Amino acid sequence: MSTNNTKQTCDLIHTLLTEGSFLSLSRFQPELFFQALSFSLPNSTQVTITAPGIIVFEPQQRGDKDIVLSSGIHGNETAPIEICDEFVQGILRGNIHLAHRVLFLFGNLPAMNVAKRFIDENLNRLFSGAHSASDGAMNAECVRAKQLEEAVRDFFTADTTRLRIHYDLHTAIKPSKNDKFAVYPFRHGRPWNKEQLAFLLACGINTILLSGSSTTTFSYYSSNEFNAEAFTVELGKVRPFGQNDMSQFAAVKRTLMQLICGAQMELKAFDNADFLIYQVNQVINKHSDAFSFTFSDELANFSDFTKGDLLASDGEYQYYCEHDGEAIVFPNANVAIGQRAVLTVVPTKI
Repeated sequence: MSTNNTKQTCDLIHTLLTEGSFLSLSRFQPELFFQALSFSLPNSTQVTITAPGIIVFEPQQRGDKDIVLSSGIHGNETAPIEICDEFVQGILRGNIHLAHRVLFLFGNLPAMNVAKRFIDENLNRLFSGAHSASDGAMNAECVRAKQLEEAVRDFFTADTTRLRIHYDLHTAIKPSKNDKFAVYPFRHGRPWNKEQLAFLLACGINTILLSGSSTTTFSYYSSNEFNAEAFTVELGKVRPFGQNDMSQFAAVKRTLMQLICGAQMELKAFDNADFLIYQVNQVINKHSDAFSFTFSDELANFSDFTKGDLLASDGEYQYYCEHDGEAIVFPNANVAIGQRAVLTVVPTKI
């Protein structure tokens, strides 16, 4: 490495340590991280940056967990991005001392910069190889999905002895009757982990949606490929950067901090009575531009209907509520043709 390159690297490391500005640099000067960068913090934590928005922290004394915290898979879902950015800044500045290996992933950087969900394609529909499913040239989201997959694979396969955890943090497009909720990916016969549900309850999340099939979401990728304890975690509603009421996420931040720092947590024993648990009943896909819902665009997630109610029309297709109390989640008539427009869910227990 030339003297000039060495100085540039030292200057970059100094900037990261003093300003904790990894996310800002990743967003606005991504070229700084097109080559891998590795260095140690004063407390001996090893830092590895493999690409813009991808940073690994490895404490000298490693605990028994490998933890992935991803945010910004949709660029306009800002609250989780701000939470993870605060964590990264605190670790870089030496204010947060980790007990476990942690991989932070800030997903769709270009979409963050223009305050959009995505640029060309929904990034959270491109995992488990879906990024390479077509014969055409891959767009930027396809390239990023592949890069994020590789980062998770490298992180989780570095050591197979530790518990693997992945919380993919989002916010919902629409308001929800249950402000915070989590989607538990399909586990192919593996039992639901009640300790993980107790952890989510400590985060203030008592609404759980049990997925009943394989998907191409990020959390399913980690769960299915690496047997990770993985969830898609929805934290409130989409808002611009700087306009989130962070007091609403105090329990989430506190509990995640306790996790990554190895603090003792007194988790309440699992009890179905503490939760609102749903299972997917219908997956309604959009078949044409004629698709439309019969309910208002402003209707909140988990709003329920009566058996026989017409939910949506799509040309010759008609979709009806099949059970009293069946509720809608993630309604979005503006998805691409062939993608999911809404889930319907019914209450259940585990």
